[in-house]
Amino acid sequence: MSGLTAELPEGIERGFAGARQIADAVLLEGYVLYPYRASAAKNQLRWQFGVLVPPEYTRQGGEHSHQRTECVTEARQGDRLAVELRFLRVQRRTVERATDGGGFESVERLELADRVLVEWDEGVEERIELLVPVEELTGAGVQRDFRLPGVGSTELVHEHGSAVGRLVRRREQVDGLVRLRMKELPGPYRAQRLTAEVENVSAWTPRRKAGREEALARSLVSAHLLLGLEHGRFVSVTDPPEWARPAVERCRNDRTWPVLAGPDGGYQVMLSSPIILEDHPRIAPESLGTLYDATEIDEILALRTAALTEEEKREARGTDDRAGAVIDLAESMPPEVLERLHGAVRGLREITGSGTDSEQPWWDPGNDPAVDPERDKVLVDGRQVGAGSRVLLRPGRRRTDAQDLFLDGRTALVEAVLHDVDGSVHLAVTVEDDPGADLWRAQGRFRYFQPDEVTPLEES
Repeated sequence: MSGLTAELPEGIERGFAGARQIADAVLLEGYVLYPYRASAAKNQLRWQFGVLVPPEYTRQGGEHSHQRTECVTEARQGDRLAVELRFLRVQRRTVERATDGGGFESVERLELADRVLVEWDEGVEERIELLVPVEELTGAGVQRDFRLPGVGSTELVHEHGSAVGRLVRRREQVDGLVRLRMKELPGPYRAQRLTAEVENVSAWTPRRKAGREEALARSLVSAHLLLGLEHGRFVSVTDPPEWARPAVERCRNDRTWPVLAGPDGGYQVMLSSPIILEDHPRIAPESLGTLYDATEIDEILALRTAALTEEEKREARGTDDRAGAVIDLAESMPPEVLERLHGAVRGLREITGSGTDSEQPWWDPGNDPAVDPERDKVLVDGRQVGAGSRVLLRPGRRRTDAQDLFLDGRTALVEAVLHDVDGSVHLAVTVEDDPGADLWRAQGRFRYFQPDEVTPLEES
């Protein structure tokens, strides 16, 4: 880890420490995907988020060299702004095998007892830290340039006490800058618009039709910002108060989205991420480790990883230390942890005050004598509607599935009246004149509409 550093005030450091768990998930999202092998098809095109390439490469690669964050702040007199730019720097790793003559030769694979080493691009975390008095941010603001020099290293690989090969690593030079400025906003409230820009200014000139991997070696990957105020607070960009809404709507965010990330729902820290998040994002408490693939469900991914063959696990361990840690985590996960992952419904915590360990059982309408989907009725436009009723479909445009809009104006037969845990009522229907209606009915596969999305029809 390298770059400019600044000693942060205790309050900001505490806020940053709480936000870094989410920031780490952003930093490593998609770093290496299941089945965690370099040879897997999903790992052939990497680094999808927050990639800032050298400016000359933007002419032929279609990617960008800068990102911009804007948000509204309520900084106080004498306040200080802390900025932490975090990103991965690509470290190219090649493999060499020891020769009989005492030298080394490049190879595509080096077979070891516990792993298979192959060429791979590792990600090294970098941080650029700044602490600036807000008074310095007015007018032209401030700019901090940074340079991360190229560096190389070698690591001998031993087996049975002898050197059988080595790993050769190389990082290219990367130059960048952070530009900050703050402007007072008109109105009765003391507020400011903060603009934070990050730019890759590396002078590398790509050769004709240079590949993306060459540009990545000189890029800022998964670049994002942590912003903190020592005494003031940030205004939500997602759900601003009414007084700040006009100013927030004029903010321009390019390739980032800022969200509140302070501990305990606070407003002191903001995370500007290349992945759209909600305010105060959280890591699921059931997760024991990083799986680098937020589109998967922890339980499924852990089970599938544990089921890899021994050869696949050897290659994963040789691909990257982070991939090896996932394999070890899946193999060592005790049954009680998998049980905790199974069937976890995180949204219930707000209702039950807990997770899956609540003593209150999950409501099962099939075992509740107070409901009967085939006999219950609901009042629609002054008429009782239940199983067997004919209705005209009028899907609500603000909440319906896009496919349901094709059914606007069609007639349907109500098959059941269903109640959910939130107290809402849904009508399960089959569309009339649908040749597959009998098949859907036999399989219990229906389309669902709310009572205000249908109009009762006269019984034929």
